Amino acid sequence: MGADISTVQEYERNKTKVYDVDGTASDIFTVLKNHGFNAIRLKTFVDPKAKYGYAASGCGHEAEAYADKDHIVAYAQKIKAAGMAFLLDIHYSDNWADPGKQIIPERWRKVGSSDALADSVYAYTLDLMKALKQVNAVPEMVQIGNETTPGILVHVPNSSTDCWGNGVDKASTAINGDMGTASGKANAAKYFKAGIKAVKEVSPSTKTVLHIERIRQANTVTWWMTEIFKNQKVPADIMGFSAYTAYGDKAPDDWKSLFQTVTSSYPDLEFMVVEYNGGDSDNHYNYDGSRKRTNEMIKGMDRWIGTFFWEPTLSGAWGPALFDWKGNDLQANSKAFEEFPAQ
Repeated sequence: MGADISTVQEYERNKTKVYDVDGTASDIFTVLKNHGFNAIRLKTFVDPKAKYGYAASGCGHEAEAYADKDHIVAYAQKIKAAGMAFLLDIHYSDNWADPGKQIIPERWRKVGSSDALADSVYAYTLDLMKALKQVNAVPEMVQIGNETTPGILVHVPNSSTDCWGNGVDKASTAINGDMGTASGKANAAKYFKAGIKAVKEVSPSTKTVLHIERIRQANTVTWWMTEIFKNQKVPADIMGFSAYTAYGDKAPDDWKSLFQTVTSSYPDLEFMVVEYNGGDSDNHYNYDGSRKRTNEMIKGMDRWIGTFFWEPTLSGAWGPALFDWKGNDLQANSKAFEEFPAQ
């Protein structure tokens, strides 16, 4: 039972303190562990300080290059010290990679062939994994891309691209991993395989994860998995999904049929919900037990190995956080944590 706490690194820079539901001063790892969480997910960008990157000037995160290799390596050691499992979410971009954009990192944009771009994916992943191994912080799981439903390494920015990476152009057909074209599918598979190869060379026991959203459209899930696993034969270990009620994915009970279908169709795969919140609309949650049901349902299904609550300290269109701000500090919300009872 995990949580993506990538943003907490930025709060810690501002000396934010964390309090449990009873008001006890603590830290984010201890509070989460006190309520049954045993795994942490962190996102990483290739060069967040690059132009159009997450920490580009004027984008609100420029104080430090959070989510770069150095920050990931440092924070991974905290995860290990806390005795929690670690899922590394590699975006293969300088900014958010999701269904709306999969922007090729600035340092790779002059690459002219898919083979060369695959080499870049391999070399970058290998370097990151070696850095983590050197400090005894190798992840138990690594995501090769983030919400790659449309593909991976698909886009390039233009003069209208904003701080979130919105407003992009397609990269050339020779290199883009657009799942909407035959060449793009082959390219995407090549990039997934390159990342997987690098992970396994450093740590054969680390499980590799592919990740898509759109579970509200079962035919999209079926199409994507057929292409990647059956046609392109990408050798990932785990299939991960985003599951957001607030984005139209309905409720946990509605996911079960699709989840059972993919389980029976892919007997060699394991599965996870790598992002969920339970919110039913923008920054709103009905406290209807759907967060608890998500975990109970996954725990009861064959080869479904876990869930990751997305950013428990952040609220937004996906739903509300598990913590409330009290000045500069974070207080665990007692009502929210009723679905994650003290251990």
